[in-house]
Amino acid sequence: MRFLTVVAKNLLRRPARSALTVFGVGLAVAAVVSLLGISDGFERSYYDLYASRGIDLVVQRSGRSQQLASGLDEKWGQRMRRLPGVREVIGGLVDVVSFEEAGLFVVLVNGWPADSPILEDVKILSGRSLTDPERHEVLLGKVLAANLGKGVGDELELYGQQFQVAGVFESYNVYDNGAVVMLLSEMQQLTDRPHEVSGFTVEADPAAGEQGIEALKLRIESLSPHLSVLSTADFVNSVAQIRMARAMAWLTSTVAVILGGIGVLNTMVMSVFERMREMGVLRAIGWSRARIVRMVLSESLLLTIVGAAAGSAGGALLARLLGNFRTTAGLIEGRVSPAVIAQGFVIALAIGLLGAVYPAYWSANLRPVDAMRHR
Repeated sequence: MRFLTVVAKNLLRRPARSALTVFGVGLAVAAVVSLLGISDGFERSYYDLYASRGIDLVVQRSGRSQQLASGLDEKWGQRMRRLPGVREVIGGLVDVVSFEEAGLFVVLVNGWPADSPILEDVKILSGRSLTDPERHEVLLGKVLAANLGKGVGDELELYGQQFQVAGVFESYNVYDNGAVVMLLSEMQQLTDRPHEVSGFTVEADPAAGEQGIEALKLRIESLSPHLSVLSTADFVNSVAQIRMARAMAWLTSTVAVILGGIGVLNTMVMSVFERMREMGVLRAIGWSRARIVRMVLSESLLLTIVGAAAGSAGGALLARLLGNFRTTAGLIEGRVSPAVIAQGFVIALAIGLLGAVYPAYWSANLRPVDAMRHR
């Protein structure tokens, strides 16, 4: 009888216990894949929001970790545009609102100038773009429009005033699709932040290269000690919400992994204890200690691999469902990268190995005579 056949039959002899162990490992892996997948997607989407537009640097007020709390005078944009090596400087205002009647509590509002290239990047699905701040109009991302049940010409209350939906747009980015867009001058007035922006995005000349971008960064910083200039990647990594989401994902995943490891340990200890006579017989007929250890480890790894496969599928499905859920659409991308799924499998294998180390050691050191006496 082949070695793997023996391993599989040992597990199938106690189907209920094996199934519960697989279920426990699957839950742990599903937690890891879904939480880390959501956190990774959050970070990746935020990075793409800037990188895909060719943005090289992000300028904010120094000492502020929250983008929404950051504020800079628009005049800095004009001074940065005059610097050598600058291709484009865009200032914008960002805020968060809620539409409680629709069950939406975190909705981004972006204020952009009418001539902003960002407005040109989005695809207008219906209606038209924004042109005149006196019209009190907004654009809605397609996900937000669907969640609110709003279309072109409908009224929308925002900052205590009524706005008309001028158009519905589609973007390549999940955050844009769940956001409101209005003209910068009108948003400044409504939020009582005249001539102020949350920050600036800077696009360097295409021929600048990494050294040219670094030199431009130093030139912008020299304008004022109140300016914080970061590359796109550094800016995304510095965002407090992303750091918090990453930390919470790992913390919750660690708890789930520990519980899954305890489940595997309990299953393997009970399995070895109930099969002590069998272990003694195997040793008596010539099985080496190393082969006993391989058998116990193989049983544990087989359980965790099956659990990892089920958990990975479940975690990816959960992330996708949350990406389409009304209250989280526009915030969660819903796609889980292969790297995150690979992390789930590696963690599952670690659970299997750690949970089987003690039972394997115990079974390998049983004396055949003592084991066969066990009842």
